[in-house]
Amino acid sequence: MATTDLQTRFLGAQDVAAIVTQAGLAATLRGLADAIRDDYRHWQDFDKCARVASHSPVGVIELMPIANAHTYAFKYVNGHPKNTLRGLPTVMAFGVLADVATGAPVLLSELTLATALRTAAMSAVAAQALARPESKSMALIGNGAQSEFQALAFHYLLGIEELRLFDVDPQATAKLVRNLQHTPIKITLCTSIAQAARGADIVTTVTADKTKATILTPDLVEPGMHINGVGGDCPGKTELHPDVLRGASVFVQYEPQTRAEGDVQQMPPDFAVTELWQVLCGHAPGRSDERQVTVFDSVGFALEDYAALRWLRAQAEALGVGQSVSLVPDLADPKDLFSLLTGIDRPCGSQ
Repeated sequence: MATTDLQTRFLGAQDVAAIVTQAGLAATLRGLADAIRDDYRHWQDFDKCARVASHSPVGVIELMPIANAHTYAFKYVNGHPKNTLRGLPTVMAFGVLADVATGAPVLLSELTLATALRTAAMSAVAAQALARPESKSMALIGNGAQSEFQALAFHYLLGIEELRLFDVDPQATAKLVRNLQHTPIKITLCTSIAQAARGADIVTTVTADKTKATILTPDLVEPGMHINGVGGDCPGKTELHPDVLRGASVFVQYEPQTRAEGDVQQMPPDFAVTELWQVLCGHAPGRSDERQVTVFDSVGFALEDYAALRWLRAQAEALGVGQSVSLVPDLADPKDLFSLLTGIDRPCGSQ
């Protein structure tokens, strides 16, 4: 006799959008930032590994697993920069939370929208620890699908008042301006990376091309600047000149993964980096003075997806959002899987 509820809560894209709409974007970003910060402070409780990636000439498909003693999570995600030419998002993702005690999946959720939100929240968590507290202006290099989320996270969580925008695609910048027009953020349109970076307290690079690019060079870096490098997130893809890294204190999520995928892939194995959890737990210093240049070499890590999934699950349960689906068969006799095939042709000679 079946005694276990094997229903899985499913959150589609519209469900996650409904959660964000009901909570409000500012509250969503704060909630995700709080969940991420809390989970990073429990770093030692998690069984961690670098994501498993399958690369092709046009993109990458990845699995990102993580677990603690109670919950297992993974995200499926792709990165295909030319997808927009086909009318598809560059990044598409979904994720699962499962019960470690039984292996039963308890949540299946879209993570395309949620990944953009958690990436922005992660950037803000890092900047709160590493940027100058009085930071008011940010250069945003790359104005594609992630840009609104980065802009609003820094506005709501760090008090950024001015954005200096640049993208090689003017239509992307126009889209970003249109989507931010309801906010009090002052927007300055720039004709070059140099113009955007000049005088900015924070520089966020979030470009999509899978190439060894040099978006930010040492001559554009000013004392006290915090650099939020988001776009370099797989082997062969970079945004920062190596000398930018050499002249800064560099912070990462999970060092084994960032060594292969982040901007520090350009550096020798003994190049010093600090995992951010050490700063958040008080085990290592973050910013030490006003003139220090800090870099957050962000590649995205499974712990942030775990935090996002558990936040979404709590919100969905509180708001009654989503639906129950049967991903796993609920059997009267758990040893009789064949019983699902009622009505199937029986083997010859059977009665």
